[in-house]
Amino acid sequence: MMEDLESKAKELRKKVLDLAIETGESHLGGSFSEIELLIALYNQILKKEDKFILSKGHAYHPLYLILKEKGYNPKLSVHPDIDEKNGVYCTTGSLGHGFPIGTGMCLARKIENKPGKVYILMGDGECQEGTTWESALIASKNKLDNLCLIIDRNKLQALDEVDKILPLGNLSNKFKEFGFNVSEINGHSFDEILGALNYKSISKPYAIVANTIKGKGISYMENDPKWHTRLPNQEELKIAYKELK
Repeated sequence: MMEDLESKAKELRKKVLDLAIETGESHLGGSFSEIELLIALYNQILKKEDKFILSKGHAYHPLYLILKEKGYNPKLSVHPDIDEKNGVYCTTGSLGHGFPIGTGMCLARKIENKPGKVYILMGDGECQEGTTWESALIASKNKLDNLCLIIDRNKLQALDEVDKILPLGNLSNKFKEFGFNVSEINGHSFDEILGALNYKSISKPYAIVANTIKGKGISYMENDPKWHTRLPNQEELKIAYKELK
């Protein structure tokens, strides 16, 4: 099973690269850091009554391709636009919105006694937004154990390192202090991802700090902030496709 998932990850990276070249726009670095997390969610975890929110909406292309593969027909744009019948439950792009909206969804489900969980994927740079910590307080106070927050901890934002722009310190400890159960994992290991996602949090919201590599899968993109929005030239493209075979 793990080999199948790893094969899907490599194929999805190639398709994201194809789509970036076709459209002339993509956030390749942040898209490649989230690939394994998305594949684990959509192939092993999400149930019919669950919802997923991509709070780091700039990295939309992998999600768009997964939804198409699942039979949905979402709109292709720079960021996700809400379209529930096609699997997009929240408009995102302005950072700091997905977590509070997802927290509201979870609270509504608790009040209405509805089943299902809400999974939210956000970036670590996004944790600098004040709404992140307001939402964490609300989720903890209301014991939203139907909430699973996943932080793509690739340690880069825009064109520099998170710690050089606004340091976050130890995110796992921060979320624990805010009343969450927390797992910290390798965000490219399907064993660790699935182990964390299958954890049953009781009476507390749950956060997964997934340590990832921005640009994962293409050697010259990895951990290089210039690949936040840049597209490869012809020579770089040849290397990328060779490495993704």
